Amino acid sequence: RLCELLDNAGRGWRKLAELAGTEKRFKCSAEELEMCSLKVLEPRGSPTQCLLQLLAERDCTLRYLLGCLERMGHEQACRVLSSAVQDVIHIMVQPESQVVAEGTQVSLTCCATGPPGLTYQWFRGRQEVPGATSPELVIDTTTLAGQPEWYICRVNCGATFTFSRWAHVQVEKSSSPSSASGYCPTMAGLQILRQPRPCRLAEGDTLALECRAIGNPPPQYQWFRNRRPVEGAQAPQLQVKLVTTAERGSYSCRVFNLFHEVWSQEVDVEIGEGARQTSVTPYLLCFQAGVSHSITTPPSPVLAATDKVALLIGNMHYRHHKQLQAPVVDVHALGALLRQLDFKVVSLLDLCMAEMQMAVNEFLLLLDKGVYAGLLYYAGHGYENFGNSFMVPIDAPSTYTSEHCLCVQRVLWEMQQRRTGLNIFLLDMCRKRNLNDDVIPQVGALEVTANIVFGYATCADAEAYELSQGELSNGIFVTFLKRWLLEDEKITVLLDKVAEDMGTLEITRGRQALELRSNLSERRALTDPIRPPGQDESSARNLQWAKAHVLPESQHLCFDCGVTIQLGFAAEFSNIMIIYTRVVAAPKDITKCEAWLTDIPEELDVDLKCTNKESPEELGSLLVPIWSLGCPSSCLYSRICGLQKLRQELAFTVCLQFRYQGMDDFVEERQRVNVGRPLIAKLNLQ
Repeated sequence: RLCELLDNAGRGWRKLAELAGTEKRFKCSAEELEMCSLKVLEPRGSPTQCLLQLLAERDCTLRYLLGCLERMGHEQACRVLSSAVQDVIHIMVQPESQVVAEGTQVSLTCCATGPPGLTYQWFRGRQEVPGATSPELVIDTTTLAGQPEWYICRVNCGATFTFSRWAHVQVEKSSSPSSASGYCPTMAGLQILRQPRPCRLAEGDTLALECRAIGNPPPQYQWFRNRRPVEGAQAPQLQVKLVTTAERGSYSCRVFNLFHEVWSQEVDVEIGEGARQTSVTPYLLCFQAGVSHSITTPPSPVLAATDKVALLIGNMHYRHHKQLQAPVVDVHALGALLRQLDFKVVSLLDLCMAEMQMAVNEFLLLLDKGVYAGLLYYAGHGYENFGNSFMVPIDAPSTYTSEHCLCVQRVLWEMQQRRTGLNIFLLDMCRKRNLNDDVIPQVGALEVTANIVFGYATCADAEAYELSQGELSNGIFVTFLKRWLLEDEKITVLLDKVAEDMGTLEITRGRQALELRSNLSERRALTDPIRPPGQDESSARNLQWAKAHVLPESQHLCFDCGVTIQLGFAAEFSNIMIIYTRVVAAPKDITKCEAWLTDIPEELDVDLKCTNKESPEELGSLLVPIWSLGCPSSCLYSRICGLQKLRQELAFTVCLQFRYQGMDDFVEERQRVNVGRPLIAKLNLQ
């Protein structure tokens, strides 16, 4: 549909190319524009489709494309594309389920942000609530008799819409004889209607506890674990995703208002490997049974995997060696392409020796019998002695030896113990001999398996180079690898094509050439489909991967002065997170206010010059054009690196500075925020 609208010489694809090209990485060359225009000579050719393909290869997002169409003023094209951009409307405040006394009124609220002209419509069950077209819905509980008690709100902007969460309104009758008409909050003070219940969970489950009360004034909540307050747990429901043994203990809830206080019963939460044997064991037995029967059943003509996982490591900021530029771009580009092939990807930057070893250990937990490919990509300094390759961590001393580095062949031996279907190593590093190291490491005897592929960025005793392109640098290897990675080819054939392309580069001819080593006997490709073994969500493999990719949820902080601050999060890599703050509401008598982060844990790699910046570009990240497109405007940005170094939960202070109308002096308020263990910090690599 976009091609039909834009394949013309007026407000068409050329104008789109011009506007998209204001961002340097999306600018098309004259040769590329000519290639697009020549598509009209083909029977079913489309210049617009060719242009969109070029933008897609440069990782252009739908949001950026929509912005270009809006600047063009092409309303039809905007309408076509806006239906595909599902996150145009953001629901900021969700309606909450409530327990209320019979005969009282209850209010549900749904607030959203988005384009001008948002409209609301509330539903009771599947039926529209007549006249309920505002963000707030007031319900008289006396009318609920015999009616569905589930409510939801639809938010519209033209033809685009989204729904809120469902909210359940439960009406409780009081058995108290002190009131003939039911429960009387002014007499009873506070009354708990629903007590939390004890539970037994396995690691990776979601902990959900609930305590419901009614009272006048309305009750407030504070959850406690082992009689200590749980920071940020001030809602009737306590929910913790992907629990570990650190969350087990005795939980209770303090319910209070201005005049009264009451405590819930204390309940035990047990978490451990043996807590849910019945849910895990059947899956394992079923999987093993599938393996044993595969001997007697005919082999499938199409090779498939139970899963595909990848660990990408890029080391740049060495303490005692030359700094590198390419790994940040290469790791990001490779990760984006592998995700398109349904790989589970963990991408990490700047690891010391202990962190590299722990990251590999966690990667091994993602591998299991039948998993392929187990893909390890490394970009950084390296060397090769006596046929063994070594990856150099950022804390390696100036005269490092194998004792200070991670041996690739040792990682391969450990991968073989996991019985993976395909082991791929892509090593983007130098392979010069290390004259300071004359030790031959004792690696376990490797098994004879026909499933190993090594793709070296350069030959033995040679160096690997970076290719500078303006502010960005790519390794020569990834520059050509990303052209072929999505092709449906046997992995060895694919790497052969990369080698051929690398050979055409004049500046590295005679200096760097890809070397391929393989004993692969089957036609295994990165594009091979995944055949889930069943009950995949409960597998340890998915749990480990999910843990490393949990971002904190965006939250709103309300200060005493009436200002509301949004705290948002974005992931650059599995161990690098962007935090942004912005003012979303302020009283009219406050003329200027700003919120920034302070008191960030010292163990993290945080450059204070790159925190609380007014624009993403000031953070010093080469990937700003990629992740900043999804962030709102008028924010202060901070880049938090080295999340794998966190020893405790990530806690910091949000400092709000504001000024009242007619006053010269600024006033300051602070709130302490705890966002748990984000991304890779959840795996406790320390």
